[in-house]
Amino acid sequence: MDKQRQHSAHEQGCLNEQLPTHVTQDAVIIVPGIMGSELRDKKSGDVLWGLSGVRWLINAWTRPQGLKRLHLTEEELTGSTDRIEATQLLRHSAWTPYLRGQEPYTQLQEAVTGYVADPAAICEFAYDWRLPVATNGKLLAKRAREHLTAWRQHPKHHAAVQHRADQRPARLVFIAHSMGGLVTRSALDGSHHDDLAADTRTVITLGTPFYGSVKAAVILNTGRGAPVPLPHRKLQKLCHTMPGLYDLLPLYRCLRQDNDVTRIDAGLVKDLGGNPELARNSFDFHNSQHSVALPDHRSLVGTRQATWQSLTLTNGKVETHFDGARHNSDGSLIRDRAGRITYFSVQGDGTVYRDSAARSTHLSTVPIQHGDLARAEASLDAVIDILLEDEPQGPPLGEPGCGISTPDLVETGQTWQAVAEHVDSVHGLTCTITDTTDNQSRPVRVAMQDGYPAAMITSQVPGLYRVAFHTRDGHTVSQLVLVAEPGLEKEEVD
Repeated sequence: MDKQRQHSAHEQGCLNEQLPTHVTQDAVIIVPGIMGSELRDKKSGDVLWGLSGVRWLINAWTRPQGLKRLHLTEEELTGSTDRIEATQLLRHSAWTPYLRGQEPYTQLQEAVTGYVADPAAICEFAYDWRLPVATNGKLLAKRAREHLTAWRQHPKHHAAVQHRADQRPARLVFIAHSMGGLVTRSALDGSHHDDLAADTRTVITLGTPFYGSVKAAVILNTGRGAPVPLPHRKLQKLCHTMPGLYDLLPLYRCLRQDNDVTRIDAGLVKDLGGNPELARNSFDFHNSQHSVALPDHRSLVGTRQATWQSLTLTNGKVETHFDGARHNSDGSLIRDRAGRITYFSVQGDGTVYRDSAARSTHLSTVPIQHGDLARAEASLDAVIDILLEDEPQGPPLGEPGCGISTPDLVETGQTWQAVAEHVDSVHGLTCTITDTTDNQSRPVRVAMQDGYPAAMITSQVPGLYRVAFHTRDGHTVSQLVLVAEPGLEKEEVD
């Protein structure tokens, strides 16, 4: 018996020696955003979303049948989830019209791995983002409990507990990007098999649209009254019956009508071109979530990027605006002396405007686009600070970084602009363009164009390219642009 105890003590000492100086004993769950999980056909094993290679990506969006198998079937709309499975988090850069680039989660996973006691402490929760947030929330609740139980029984967990000043058992840390924050909130709503919130130390959300995004309404409306490129039309067809997209519709007062601003409802969603029943189900679900508190919630919010905040609907066609109404302390809208509504540009991450993502009292801001929030160095630094129970230092004093504006889709041989916003000089500003296939980068000259620093870019080879501006204060902001072959077909919604 004494020999067994000596052996156990020696083994425990070896485990402690292997731990880095800064490490957490907690269990981490990474929850991706919409289109951030690889999806496979269970029967054939075919990857339906998330394959590597630009050729696959271009074919998916430019061939009429490229995404047909992702469309929800009647059986799936009535609750069956046996046809498609989510297998892993996105491992390759991807692209979606309007939502633009989805960056892979590999760098987030690698960063977190350096600060946990063992890779087994990390759970990457892939999910079928086509389905309702509520459905995926239930699956996450079950998976999170299983993960925490397994990690608490792991030898490295016991070593980490002894290694930390606070020698408590592991709790859960959720790191959720975009829609993943809504899935996490659903998992913690207390209606599942146990009180998962009691075992959760903190929830870190990266650009989560707690109050929705105008882009979701635009996607449902795409092409009504005007021809649009085939990729944009294909996204509209895919999302028309996709409950996950309806869960991203704006919940705040964003619809401009005469001299008022109202919320959108199921009837208006029908006018947009969407499915009113799916909209109604989504609004009911969000109403049930208002009272759900996220334990020690930390919000990381993208800023300095031009972001749609409101919309008008005229004859079935949406017009978007980069500003929105705000209200007084009594709930009334702020108006000028003539009684007209005053509109404010709050900006955001290019997809989610700042106030929609800033639900927490613990708020950190970074000048980053939405798709890059789970990859950029500034984001990863903030996540690690929170993981180690430190307060994020935040950006330097003053307005950091810059915004970036690019088209989402261009053709080979076409010259297009990447514009740096909120900077008035090219001094200290550089630009690079990177082919995501081989990660080869080249510099692009930045010059003043119509009063703004801009880079003029021409790509002769189809592909997915990352355009980045690097500012003199050390920030990088990037955006993905898909370059396709000439002659993209255009369609108009009936």
